[in-house]
Amino acid sequence: MSAASFDGAVPRPRVADGARAGRTVRAGRALSVRVEGRTLTVCVVLLLLLAAVVSVSLTTGDYPISVPDVLRTLLGRGERADEFIVLGLRLPRVVTGLLVGAALGVAGAVFQLVTRNPLGSPDVIGFTSGAVTGALVVLLVLQLGGWAVSFGALVGGGVTAALVYLLSSRGGVQGYRLILVGIGASAVLQAGNSYLLTRSRVEDAQSAQLWITGSLNGRGWEQATPLGIGLAVLLPVLLVAGRSLTLLDLGDDAARALGVDVGRTRALVLVLATALTALAAMAAGPIAFVALAAPQVARRLTGAVGAGLVTAGLTGALLLLVSDLAAQRVFAPTQLPVGVVTGAVGGLYLAWLLVSQWRRGRG
Repeated sequence: MSAASFDGAVPRPRVADGARAGRTVRAGRALSVRVEGRTLTVCVVLLLLLAAVVSVSLTTGDYPISVPDVLRTLLGRGERADEFIVLGLRLPRVVTGLLVGAALGVAGAVFQLVTRNPLGSPDVIGFTSGAVTGALVVLLVLQLGGWAVSFGALVGGGVTAALVYLLSSRGGVQGYRLILVGIGASAVLQAGNSYLLTRSRVEDAQSAQLWITGSLNGRGWEQATPLGIGLAVLLPVLLVAGRSLTLLDLGDDAARALGVDVGRTRALVLVLATALTALAAMAAGPIAFVALAAPQVARRLTGAVGAGLVTAGLTGALLLLVSDLAAQRVFAPTQLPVGVVTGAVGGLYLAWLLVSQWRRGRG
């Protein structure tokens, strides 16, 4: 892999746009990674903020626990009550939130690069709606639960992704076409989801609606472990593809001229990003707007163009954990699903994004 930035992004091509000097670190003959100072600084700050949020999440709540007691519990030397609270309740929820946020952040960055559009996220172009449809069919039609719901979400998201890709691939996949087809598919799927909810029993519809909102309540190691394994398999492949993703952002013709197999690369990264989205939905339901906002926030923090997968993943994890902490604490003792908070914040962000794009177009 030739020189790329620390997280798959490259500096802006013009000095006036904020390009900064970086340093290339070599790890053997075949791999070199370009470390950009500002990107590295942003990643370190995000990691520190994540550590602070994790600490607050593990130590506060109805049963406060001091930081030293949490550390002793993590090392296997804590009291029995602390072990139950920390290891059985809080830590699995925090780990699941970290992994789900990272998965959505990376998936959103991939979709936005492939479509070359800030609206290109799983929320907007229908893949999340497909996962919801799959889960609702399992919950309301087949009357199953547990892992069957997660499998239904995985299948629904995968089938929707395949259909959207096929319908938009005539004459070559174009970003705007992918978004338009995805929005149309999302509208059809949402109508089908509403029909399934209105035709089911009230009790079943209420249970399904909780899953649709997206929540980390009651999440345990049985959700975190498969998601962690999936990320360990998929993220390295996407990071290796980071330079090709950056070149795709330059346009298909430019990417081909630089040696990128555009069709194969686009198909591969879309499959991987769809798998990340489906895995996140399996673990916590379809949490809205994290995949949309995290990549854009990461780009503004680093000032770099390109893939930016690491910063997008860290930003997504931070956004989701902060939202979950707010969902637990702001309206205590009532705990809201984290999807309510991300939906509210994401709706405001989407409105700001649309207004800013409109102003830029007028300018």
